[in-house]
Amino acid sequence: MEINYILTFSGIAFLGFFCQWVAWKMRLPAILFLLMAGIVSGSVLNLLNPDQVFGEMLFPVVSVAVAIILFEGSLSLKFKEIKGIEKVVWRMVTVGVLFSWLSIALFCYWLLDLDWHLAALFGAMVVVTGPTVIGPMLRSVRPQAAIANILRWESILIDPLGALLAVLVFNFIVVQTTGGNEWLAVTFVFGKILIAGALFGCGAGYLCGILMRKDLIPEFLHNFFILASVVVVFGLSNTLEHESGLLAVTVMGIWLANMRGVETADIVDFKESLSIVLISGLFILLAARVDINELITLGWQSLLVLAFVQLVARPLKILFSTLGADLNWREKVMISWIGPRGIIAAAVSALFAIRLDQLGFENANVLVTLTFVVIIGTVVLQSLTAKPLAKFLGVREPSPQGLLIVGANGVARAIAKAVKASGFEVLLADSYRTNILEARMLGLKVFLGNPVSSLAEKEINLVGIGRMLGLSQNEDLNFLAAQRYQREFGKKGIFTLGSQASQFKSERHLVSEDMKGQVLFGGDCTYGKLASMIARGAVMRTTNISEEFTLEDYIKQYGDNKVIPMFVVTTKKKLLVLTKSPTKEEVVSGCKIIALVPVEED
Repeated sequence: MEINYILTFSGIAFLGFFCQWVAWKMRLPAILFLLMAGIVSGSVLNLLNPDQVFGEMLFPVVSVAVAIILFEGSLSLKFKEIKGIEKVVWRMVTVGVLFSWLSIALFCYWLLDLDWHLAALFGAMVVVTGPTVIGPMLRSVRPQAAIANILRWESILIDPLGALLAVLVFNFIVVQTTGGNEWLAVTFVFGKILIAGALFGCGAGYLCGILMRKDLIPEFLHNFFILASVVVVFGLSNTLEHESGLLAVTVMGIWLANMRGVETADIVDFKESLSIVLISGLFILLAARVDINELITLGWQSLLVLAFVQLVARPLKILFSTLGADLNWREKVMISWIGPRGIIAAAVSALFAIRLDQLGFENANVLVTLTFVVIIGTVVLQSLTAKPLAKFLGVREPSPQGLLIVGANGVARAIAKAVKASGFEVLLADSYRTNILEARMLGLKVFLGNPVSSLAEKEINLVGIGRMLGLSQNEDLNFLAAQRYQREFGKKGIFTLGSQASQFKSERHLVSEDMKGQVLFGGDCTYGKLASMIARGAVMRTTNISEEFTLEDYIKQYGDNKVIPMFVVTTKKKLLVLTKSPTKEEVVSGCKIIALVPVEED
């Protein structure tokens, strides 16, 4: 049958987008839907045959895509962020990784009678969890802060480190297979791969960093320059020393991420957007190559492997990693249960299987089948059971009361400082470095970057955060953020300031009210009004309401039109965000009112 290449590529693109959209809608990791779509369109319906479509180009295409994905992941590994992290996280990504790798490898070697090379490689590939699968799960489960932070940091750090382990094991296998069984020869060739990958990675990272730091590359070409450099470094390193390319791009990313004076936020943002496209297409293609018959043949054995990974390897890893840690048994059980496998495992398994098949390993495709079973099994099982388990163990956070504030300007900082002083979590997100620095000086948690970027989705920690306040001077950004965070907080958890443009524009040119969320502090309370009051000396003040000083007394003292009530702290320590004047039902004895008070009333 003649292949319609244009129709095939467009179908893969649309299917990838559709899977990402469904995952967003259902708040589940996209990898689950991508793999299912690939398997169904491939071995089930026989609509997609990657080997037939790409022919000899399949391996190079997959290799380059994996190189870009590994580079993007390595950009998140910053040494300054490793310093000071809890010992349990450090153990999980070092000793814990080694324990998981060896235990899974030995179990598969015994159960499946695999070649020890393949067993070792499989063990290395499935130790990796990643933020793309952990993030959505944590937002859904809402475990206690200690649990969420440990799992989040593990996923960020283990992503590049686990991938590096898999690359090293794969390179060792290739060297031993092609270089003979002489350990001296194997060690020599393996050493050459390590040296070549390290030198190319460090050299390319340093050179790219210098060129950008000295502004020899215009800012609008930074993303294109880095993308081209990654592909060139991967190709040159592989050409000069076979199989060293993946190591080179991983080291290059780590070097750039930690180089002083080099801003990588925009690069990470671009690479993540590109990775979404690559991952979507790549996973559909790789899943389409999974042989259903092989999966059926493995049958109960593959389920035993999944059970060992979920019920034995992961709990034992956490047990050893948390010895002496200030965690109770409930928290340890919860951490043990959540460990879904994701993007890196699927990508490198398919890539390495193709290469090992070329080297003569007859059962190389078993790696792909087993890896996909582990990925789908852990994602589905944990997505369905993690929330009920957290409730049963009593380690789920109550309804989060904290605020994500879009903007770190003077108005946002004043409001955030007052809310934090009342004992609530506050996080400010802003692209302006000066605003962020001033917020940090006040002891506020911050995120430097666009709050609607894909980098924000990965790095912003929403543990304890339950609502979004749009306080940016840029109204369009407030409205975009309102749409972005509706899926996290729901429509009732989204608030923005009144529009300054509404009095000048006709209805034809105004943003729909449905897009804005709820309007903060009354419809006439714009950013300009708040900034003007603060400039004239107005201050944020928290007032206790009691039997002796009621809401009526408060209104008489300050006056309806002079003070702007913003929040009410209830007797149950909940934070109410006000969209209008507070009522007697909302403010009873024992409550507190947080308001902006003009200087003349101070």
